[in-house]
Amino acid sequence: MTGYGKAETIFRTHKLICEIRSLNSKTMDLSVRLTPALRAHELDIRTLISQHLERGKVDLCICEENAPSSMEGAGFSPINWSAAKEYARQYAEHFGTPVPAEVMASILRFPDVLKQQEDTSDLTDEEWKDIQTMLNNAIDAFIAFRTQEGAALQAMFTEKLDGIADLLAQVEPFEKGRVAKIKERLEASLAQLSAETQAQTDRNRLEQEMIYYLEKLDITEEKVRLTNHIKYFRETMEAEGSGVGKKLGFIAQEMGREINTLGSKSNQSEMQIIVVKMKDILEQIKEQVLNVL
Repeated sequence: MTGYGKAETIFRTHKLICEIRSLNSKTMDLSVRLTPALRAHELDIRTLISQHLERGKVDLCICEENAPSSMEGAGFSPINWSAAKEYARQYAEHFGTPVPAEVMASILRFPDVLKQQEDTSDLTDEEWKDIQTMLNNAIDAFIAFRTQEGAALQAMFTEKLDGIADLLAQVEPFEKGRVAKIKERLEASLAQLSAETQAQTDRNRLEQEMIYYLEKLDITEEKVRLTNHIKYFRETMEAEGSGVGKKLGFIAQEMGREINTLGSKSNQSEMQIIVVKMKDILEQIKEQVLNVL
């Protein structure tokens, strides 16, 4: 949901700059800062933004910048002559002498002398159309930025999902050999019992318990479910519309459950290392899913 868009237009004697920024948020949180001439249209501007953007902490700023004319230099700044004259009058009245040139130069640099006068007059229909065009251009640039970020995220997700799928395939060689090792370990433990105890052992019941124990360690279901979750994640990335990000978050949670179950059933250090690598990749996916609408 991070994004940035910018557009400009000439408004009366100034250049207006519109910037839209957004960060992650579960809801739509819109903050608006406007030049005084546009404050009467704040509700209309909020409505226009809300119609195009979903979720996120959005910051909209429309500020003025001097637009030099053909007779003005690039560094031109309008002067509040009324304020400058009042400062000069008070100086001459207090000291009883004309204002020296160096003092007048200092007065002209006072903040309130250089401060532009706020233009709060009503907008004409033509001016409002220009403002709307600027807003739409900024929104288009913002959406294009998000689209580009989304494509990069999709490529990253695909890479991470491939990584989890590759790690899952690496589990299979250890899975085949561990059943035999478990049987050998149980039989070795049974052989250490006394001859009398072995004679009293119900072999059928022992076989049933061994089968039950081995079934509890079987990870076939977890592998199948995790594979299906990876497939569903890929399919959901291709879907259009809002709510895709939340759905991807839910799928990532389900993937985490299956990986955790794999870890709890892993009784070999090699398998546990693979599970840790899966968890690391999944955490990277979960962090970036928050950027998806």
